[in-house]
Order: sequence, then C-alpha cells, then structure tokens
Amino acid sequence: MDVSFLEPVLHASGPYATVCADVTHVSATADTEVELRVRAIAEQLTEQGAPEAVVEAVRSRLLEANEGGEIATLRGRALVVAADGSVVLDQALIDAPLRVVAAWAPTPDLLPILRQLPGRVPHIVALVDRTGADITYVGMPGQEDEEETVKGDTFHMRKVKVGDWSHSQYQNSAENTWIDNADRVAERIASYARRYGPRFVLVAGDVRARAILTDRASDLWKDLVVTMDEGGRAAGADREPVERRAAELVAEHEAHEEARAVEQIEAAAAHGLAVTGTAYVVEALRKGQVETLVLADEPDDEKLLVGASPLELGLDQGDMDALGVQEVHSVPADRALLAAAVAGSADVVVVPRAALPGDIPVAAVLRYTDDSTPGPQRTEEPTP
Repeated sequence: MDVSFLEPVLHASGPYATVCADVTHVSATADTEVELRVRAIAEQLTEQGAPEAVVEAVRSRLLEANEGGEIATLRGRALVVAADGSVVLDQALIDAPLRVVAAWAPTPDLLPILRQLPGRVPHIVALVDRTGADITYVGMPGQEDEEETVKGDTFHMRKVKVGDWSHSQYQNSAENTWIDNADRVAERIASYARRYGPRFVLVAGDVRARAILTDRASDLWKDLVVTMDEGGRAAGADREPVERRAAELVAEHEAHEEARAVEQIEAAAAHGLAVTGTAYVVEALRKGQVETLVLADEPDDEKLLVGASPLELGLDQGDMDALGVQEVHSVPADRALLAAAVAGSADVVVVPRAALPGDIPVAAVLRYTDDSTPGPQRTEEPTP
C-alpha cells in the first residue's frame, strides 16, 4: 500500500490524538447513540491530557454524522489531530472499528487505521442499463473517489407487428442504440483503467446491457471484469448487494496481496533482497533500502528510540550515539517503523501475525543490498 497520504500527519507537531470511532447512523435513535459515543471518546482524551482545542476538533468532526448528508452513511471514521487542534487525517473506515481507539500520545497510532481502510484495492463499479451507466471509481487511501453518469441515447418503443419488416427494423435500431451506448460506457471505464490501474471492474444491472458492455471491453480492462445479476440503476433499486459484492472482492484481493507479500519476502530472501526481524529492518530503513515494509497486525510491546527525524531510529542508545543523535524519544516499534517507511517512501503491507515466518513482527523487501546486508542464511535478529 502506498502510504504517502500519511505524510501530512508526520509533518505536524505532536502530541497527537488518534481516534477510530463508531459513527454508525442507521437506527431511529442514531443521533443520541453517536452523541454518547463521541462524549465517551472526548472524556477519554481529556483524561489523557489532550487540550480542549484537540478534544473539540475531534468532537465537532465526529458529530457531523448527526447533521446528515453523505457523512451520515459512514460506519467508522478515523481522525488524527495535531497538538494545535488541526485535523491532519480524516479517513472513513471500511466498517465500524474492530476496536474503538481514543489515544493522546507523542506519536499517532496509525496501525489500527491502516488495518481498516476502505479502498485499499482500487476498483470500478458500473451499474448499467441500455441507456448508459453509473460509474464509480474507488481509489487508494488519499485518493478522491470519482463518480459519473454516462448518458446514452434512448430508443423510443412503439408497437409493431411481430415478424413483419417494421419489427425487424425496430430490433436492429434498438440494438444499434444499445451498442452505441455501451461503447460510451466502455470508453469511460477504459479512461479510468488507463489512469488508475484498478484491480477489478464490477458490472451490475440489466442483463442485456451487461452482455453488450463486456463484449465491448478493451484490453485495458476486459480481464478485470466481474459481473453480478443483482443491482441496477432503476430508481429505488437496492444497491446494498452491489456494495456487499464489491467489499467481498476487495477482501479477496487484499488476502491475495497479503499472501503475495509473504511469498515475496521468502523469494527475495533467497537472493539476499529481504530481511526479517526488527534490528535488520531498522538498519535497512535508516539507509533507505526498504521497498516494502511488512508489519504484523499484532505487534509486540517492543520500543525503539527515535530522534528528530523518523529515519533517526535505533534499538538502543548505542545506536543513537553512533548516529550522533542527542535528543531521543522511546516510541512503540510499530509506530516508529511505519513513520520511517513513510519518510523513506516505502510501501507498507499489514498481514496477520501468523502469516509471517518465525512469529516475527516485521520484515522488509529491499530495493538494493550492500556489504552490510545479511545474506540469505542470516535473517534472524543479530546477537547483541
């Protein structure tokens, strides 16, 4: 995952309030329920020493759900607020959070947010009929989602005698109109595919329109198509089945990417292009060698020392002395490693702890090696 969208967070001045909140707004008493949840979060932040400007920023953002609009459709929402009360991250979550987070700390707790981001797999959803389509592009975190309606021509129906010349002409004219409309939709999907490289294109709606559209798909996206029978463009049509299917496909792609990340570590390690364990990963991050940082979703309680820059990090004071860093802070290892990955323009993948070899909390695929990079046979923690 490209985590460059986190750069504004790390450029802000801490301490930070990190919040993952349940803002589900579907019941008759939703306003009251959200208000109670927000009040509990505000009290937790206040008890931890967060200033009123920070607490108020959190409170006002989360209570937007009670004001209606699209924001009220969210089930989970994550915020990071800097010490001056500025909101440096405001991100929808894929669902109500697995665990509510309300933390005031010197560093933001970003791992729970990364685990629950929607759109980690860029994709396109097209609801089609014979007159056009509603197209939605869902991008990576930090990208704006895009929506558009493609309107084609309509062919006005009239009664004709079945089997006579007029019926044949009608059929041909209608079919040509539907094909022209499908071509317009296909061109717009191709434009998204060319610009963004989606992982799949989910097509729902009228069965004949789906068949024509998929026949008109270009090489850019024809191999990405997944079709479904439920869902449509008609007024009042239930789009929940389409949203559910899209979420299932995202989860399938995420699971595949997690598995591929672990396989990549094993394959790269055979050629000396991967390291496992905190000590080796820290060294690689300091030198800008890390292409992809792989973090376990259940980190250890380990701490690292960090200086003024996220790339000034080490296991102990000896490391920091060697770097010439005078002022250091003790930071949870997963937060320090993630910040260093953002600073070093590395991708980040979060995987189940059990998927990583040897029950380790972190690994990395490298851009390059040097004389100090451990060889394939040395991927365990170095002996102090």
